[in-house]
Amino acid sequence: MRKSVIDVYRIWGAAGFLLAGLAAGASEAAPTLDKPETTAEAPFLAENDAAMTKMMAAMTIKPSGNVDQDFVAMMAPHHRGAIDMAQAELRHGHNEQLRRLAQEIIVTQQQEIAAMKLAVGQPLPPSLPSPDQISKEP
Repeated sequence: MRKSVIDVYRIWGAAGFLLAGLAAGASEAAPTLDKPETTAEAPFLAENDAAMTKMMAAMTIKPSGNVDQDFVAMMAPHHRGAIDMAQAELRHGHNEQLRRLAQEIIVTQQQEIAAMKLAVGQPLPPSLPSPDQISKEP
């Protein structure tokens, strides 16, 4: 029995080293937000970085003692972050399949935010046009 436990630790240790090596190699090869691959990509990366930063800050909550309220308090900004990133894809992306997927993400994430808020008795956010939509108001 003791030998099998040690073998498991060895396997996990080897897997950890392998993953660490892969991550190190990937981080060297992958573009970073500090050094975008192209100037054309810079606005998209900046918008994505801003969306992620905003999302992560908004997901940090003080527990209320109500698991359901806390779940919604963390998940709503998570979904909002997905919407913001999808809108960046619509503004800057060129792949039609990804652009359609981004549109679907926006719709479904908005619906899920509304469903979560309704489930815990919170008011719905105001209905506003997407920043990518043209308002019909003068």
